[in-house]
Amino acid sequence: MPHDLIRTEQAEGIALLTIDRPAKRNALDLPMWIGLAEAMEALSADPALRCVVIQGAGDEAFSAGADIAAFAQERGTPEREAVYGRELTRAFQAVRTCPHPVVAACRGWTMGGGCGIATMADFRVGGTGTRMGIPARNLSYFYGCTELDPLLQSVGYWVACELLIEGRVFTGEEALAKGLLTRLVPDAAVKEEAMAMARRIAEGAPLSNRFHKQALQRLRGPLPLTEAELRANGDFAYTEDFHEAARAFVEKRRPVFRGR
Repeated sequence: MPHDLIRTEQAEGIALLTIDRPAKRNALDLPMWIGLAEAMEALSADPALRCVVIQGAGDEAFSAGADIAAFAQERGTPEREAVYGRELTRAFQAVRTCPHPVVAACRGWTMGGGCGIATMADFRVGGTGTRMGIPARNLSYFYGCTELDPLLQSVGYWVACELLIEGRVFTGEEALAKGLLTRLVPDAAVKEEAMAMARRIAEGAPLSNRFHKQALQRLRGPLPLTEAELRANGDFAYTEDFHEAARAFVEKRRPVFRGR
């Protein structure tokens, strides 16, 4: 079933998907992650489409990522973690594997899972006021290897370390210089440029665009990961540090990490 906070509209071969929760900087709870996956899967199955644009509602944020305040209800047990992890990966991969070119309009805060959504896209348009970061270290959170792969391909090892380990948050200019953004325009023009880019893409031969997207992804090669390595992505959920960080977020204080 479509989610009322994940809206899609189509015109002239272009689909516009909007994450519509501006009061929470377009943060996604579990039903929204599921809605994002379902919406992208439906768009992927539409042969009439030529491009997909993803945006956040309002001017403040593309997306602040996962709704941490909802973790207490959505996570915490092996059963819940299995569902959450599966649906989160499904949402990211639904964006990444969409056969149509995908453009992310990254105006404002593009953080955590929001930055993850953007890195799954083929093009990322941002403004000078865009802020991009992945504060995993602040939550003792492990990003999955299949989600880290496009980030690594976009910015390389050293910049990925800045984001994930040092916890840097890049300005729009820095994100462009480091390869996290593919285009920088004035803030007020981000969504306009994303749609203009989509129209230029849609003017091209769709079969050629789909083939080249798939071929370029394929040439990167499969991830050489074992099942144990893939399972380890979810181990953070059972650490004291992760639960401490989630509590600290809700209580608006700094977490105290103990490495266990």
